[in-house]
Amino acid sequence: MAVSGQVALDENGALVGAGDPAAQARQVFENLRRCLAAAGATFDDVVKLTYFLTDIADLPVVRTARDEFLGGRPLPASSAVQVAALFRPELVLEVEAFAVVRDPAE
Repeated sequence: MAVSGQVALDENGALVGAGDPAAQARQVFENLRRCLAAAGATFDDVVKLTYFLTDIADLPVVRTARDEFLGGRPLPASSAVQVAALFRPELVLEVEAFAVVRDPAE
């Protein structure tokens, strides 16, 4: 399954964490968790993460949020890309994921 870019917007479309990369990262991973759950998947199923950051210096903050959500799981492959901007100027992070969702009947 592919989960396209998740950003720090809540379920009502409101920005979470304006000016706070850590808060944005936590919201992004919460959104990703919800997307995975809707497909019957968890972070255990994620095989690839791609981070798009407006400032690559925020990568350690993103990794901290990732670790909060992935816990002690083996980490999926990942890439980090610095971008000039995201679709809203106040956003600092977008994350996309690929997961392998197993058929529960198997």
